[in-house]
This record gives sequence, C-alpha cells and structure tokens, in this order.
Amino acid sequence: MSVVPVEPRPLSQLEAAVVAKLLAVDFEGAAQFRTQIPFTQVVATWGADAPSVDLEVAPGSEQAGLIGGELPVRGEVRDERGSYIGEVTLWATDGFLSAIEYGWVTEDRPTSLPDPTLMTVST
Repeated sequence: MSVVPVEPRPLSQLEAAVVAKLLAVDFEGAAQFRTQIPFTQVVATWGADAPSVDLEVAPGSEQAGLIGGELPVRGEVRDERGSYIGEVTLWATDGFLSAIEYGWVTEDRPTSLPDPTLMTVST
C-alpha cells in the first residue's frame, strides 16, 4: 500500500454513508464514533484512485476511549447478483476514526467504496 497524502477534505456523501452504516450496529465506542462523522476528514488515499482512505477527526468530537486498531464491525459487500465481492472495515487510533479500508476479491480494483445498500453489517 502506498499512502498518498491529499489536501484534507470532508468525507464524501458515499464515504459518510458507508461509515454511518458500519457504525449503526452497537459495539463498545460505537456511539462516540458516530458523533465523529461530521468532524472527520480524508487526509490520504491508499494509492491513486483507491477507495481506501486515511482519516483525521477534527477537534470538537467525542473520543471513544483509547480504542485503537480494526473496529469490531465489518460490512460484507455483495454485488447485485448476491456474489461476495469484498468487505469494508473501519480503523481507529486512540479513540478516533483513522481509516476506511475496502478489501475486494474481484479482478479489477474498485475506484470507489460500495453502495451501502450492498453491505451487510455485522460485529
């Protein structure tokens, strides 16, 4: 993975919708992570045109304790035919959202996150 810094920008509507769907399930810290969504910016991509991004949460948001690493939630992604095509995970550092990762199993790398309606979320 080659991280490419970008000018900080707000989450796109799609990114915010994917994060909100993943955080709609309950787990330790989920409520605090949900409050971070409006304060979250994209600060890097995981390669040119990559759907996975690094995040930074601006001051003013509630910290979710000192939770770090991969959050205990995943969004399994299936295409319109029901075939498994990947999953989306969230990462945190010191209680703040730090990355959205989209892992895929298709031949072609996706250039955007999946439509949240194609995700089944579980803990």
